[in-house]
Amino acid sequence: MSIRQRPLTTCLRRLLLGSTVLLCGTHAAWAADPQSSTDTDKPQAADPAKAKLLGNITVTAQSRSQEMQAVPIPLQILTAQQMDTHTATDLSKIDIFIPGLVVSATQPTQPNYQLRGISTSDFGIGTESAVGVYVNGVYAARSGGALLAFNDIQRIEVLKGPQGTLFGRNAAAGAISIITNEPSDRFEGKARVRLGNYGKRYADALLNIPINQDMAFRFSVLDNQSNGWIKDAATGKHYGKDDDWGTRAVLRWNITPDTRVLLSWDHEKLKQPPHPAIGLIPMPGDPSQRPPFPPDPSTYLNPLHAPLFNDAVGAAETRRFDGVTLSLDHSFSWGSLVSTTAWRGFNTFNRGDYDGTNRITSYLDTTNVEHNNSWYQEFKLSGNTGIADWVGGISYYQEQARQTSQTNTYTDSIDTIAQNVMGAGTPLTDISNGLAAMGLPYSLLGDPWHEAISNIGHFKAYAAFGDVIWHINDRFNITTGIRYTRDQKTFSWYNMPRRADQFDATVQALNQAGVIGMLPPDAQAALAAFGNNVIFTDAIGTPVQYKNTWNNLSPRVVVDYKFTPDVMGYASVTKGYKAGGFNSVQVGSRFAPEKVINYEAGVKTLFPEQNLLLNASVYYYRYDNKQSLVLDPNSAGSGVPRYLVNSANQEAKGLEFEALWQPVDALKLNLVGSYIDATYRKAHADSGADLSGQPTGEPRFSFAGGLTYSWHNVLNGNLDFNLSQAYRGRARCNTDSQLQGQCSASPNFRIGTATQRTDARLDWSSAGNRWGAALFVNNLFNRRYVTGIDNISATVFGTPYASITPPRMWGVELRAKF
Repeated sequence: MSIRQRPLTTCLRRLLLGSTVLLCGTHAAWAADPQSSTDTDKPQAADPAKAKLLGNITVTAQSRSQEMQAVPIPLQILTAQQMDTHTATDLSKIDIFIPGLVVSATQPTQPNYQLRGISTSDFGIGTESAVGVYVNGVYAARSGGALLAFNDIQRIEVLKGPQGTLFGRNAAAGAISIITNEPSDRFEGKARVRLGNYGKRYADALLNIPINQDMAFRFSVLDNQSNGWIKDAATGKHYGKDDDWGTRAVLRWNITPDTRVLLSWDHEKLKQPPHPAIGLIPMPGDPSQRPPFPPDPSTYLNPLHAPLFNDAVGAAETRRFDGVTLSLDHSFSWGSLVSTTAWRGFNTFNRGDYDGTNRITSYLDTTNVEHNNSWYQEFKLSGNTGIADWVGGISYYQEQARQTSQTNTYTDSIDTIAQNVMGAGTPLTDISNGLAAMGLPYSLLGDPWHEAISNIGHFKAYAAFGDVIWHINDRFNITTGIRYTRDQKTFSWYNMPRRADQFDATVQALNQAGVIGMLPPDAQAALAAFGNNVIFTDAIGTPVQYKNTWNNLSPRVVVDYKFTPDVMGYASVTKGYKAGGFNSVQVGSRFAPEKVINYEAGVKTLFPEQNLLLNASVYYYRYDNKQSLVLDPNSAGSGVPRYLVNSANQEAKGLEFEALWQPVDALKLNLVGSYIDATYRKAHADSGADLSGQPTGEPRFSFAGGLTYSWHNVLNGNLDFNLSQAYRGRARCNTDSQLQGQCSASPNFRIGTATQRTDARLDWSSAGNRWGAALFVNNLFNRRYVTGIDNISATVFGTPYASITPPRMWGVELRAKF
């Protein structure tokens, strides 16, 4: 059977609600046939004279093409149309409409993924996320390359629960599989422009060219710009800006009727200001006066209304990403072979303000510089023997990564550390004042101070996997699968001796002039102490390297039974695994792999006569050795407190559901939701608190819903109105939450509260979708929230700062197709 003749799935079954219906809002979309999966145009309204059928949703969640309703895994599908409905440019702009998923992207080069309450907060190269992100089957390991702008996306599959057997390592919490469009056999061209408030300027374009009957080329480009939604009160510099540009090119070649090659290239370039750090402390009027210490929460400013003062020198967040993927697909009479070869490379730079002030006496910026490249090779065989559908394969992954974690400050701030942390007064200020009184032209203030740790990582991963769906009879299936993984990691630290060239030159000049010997003993001791690092104090000037190897078996067993053609029940036991790793800024730190076992049962149902779909699942998991990056206040004695990796065991039980309904041809409704009770089984915070039995912070409830209403024959086209609402419950605090900035810390504002967002869109498309226009608004009611407090400088300078959500965004969209 040739590739052109081979269907995307062997058992596609018409389901419910009209073959071209799209339910806008939060969950799923349906295409009329497999060919339409490469066409992201707005679908035409269903013919009311035809029976309403839910179209075929083809997914590859189990490394096979299957209908979504036939897959015994809880998953949600996002299509290109849904992303357009919410004008989402990356996954963080739409995550609130996927209950259980949180994508934090205040810093897009250091995003954090969380699914079902499981996340990895450390963004260093020594570890990976517990939520696996895959683009066309290729693993995106580093956080800096895991959140790219959407570019010609066909759909996104969000798979909840451990997916290690099929997707591999580091999918312990779940997997996000991003599938892009392939070149089609017809000429196609599109262009779109969005203009909105805060100087929003977005444009994308697509060109699909059939070269001949066996070859086609597809090229897309996007440019995302804005002026920013918050301004520095002192400098007028704008933050919250967008500056992102990307291209994607794909060549398809059907070498023979049974052999197809896909070669793709992705490129992205991001350059924007860093995240805005809104200071919470009312600053003294005298610029030379230090912030009050310790900080008093009763005096904190409300960050939703406080002025922004960020003074990081050279502040910026940049990324350059390139990726090449070669996929070879060959059909045999008994099955198929797919070879995937991929290279990824990127460089990131992130320097931001970490004290929320514009005072030199409390200046602190941190910088993360990363370079990464990786190779991936997978061979996958699949087939169908009549009694079983099977897939198996082997893979190899290799990665080289370099990272430098910098801390930049001034000697004025070092003097503040001496006063607030060491109890040594302000020796540099006192010495400088004494020298000035003596008429000597020396000062130890205003000099830059730089400390940094560099890391190099060499990582390899080998895997072999197999998965079989056994068809016991027409109704009953048993799925068995297992993956063997071997991880090899070599990791090194080099804690550089601190650099303070101007300060050292002044001290040397004072020593040569004989002034040092005239100073009091405590002043001499202070100068000697400042000859060493005060922030990164471990193994100064001494390279440290470790090599570790971990082996893992991740099995799964799933049973599913069709009670009727439209009602399926399933139950599963799956294990997940995340490789061990290292803390980039804690010399010599190592932690063991994370492991999870998940028990799940669910039902997927259709009611064709009522045009209704209902799915639900319940689950329980135990997660062992989960690593979290937490603020350790006990490290403040040697300088700035650090974020260290803390290990904990946790468990959760939960419920998830979805409902899709089309009561009449013009109206479509959807609702998805989740409940979770996540607690620590065994955990001790670095603050000393015993967290065992306490909640992890994950809210109990999350919901999202929406409606779409359509009017036909409006100005010779169709008019659609979409309204979407999302809700995420309040954080469940524990005794360490306030230190970590996750729950309320001041009577002047709230943090960790329930959050909501409402999006609306009015969209007109001409007959044949040649032209289109839309009005859209995100965060319709302008709900603003404080997302967290960073206390890294609070116990040193007395300057905590907060992050907040963006305001309402609105605009107009114009598009054309030729």
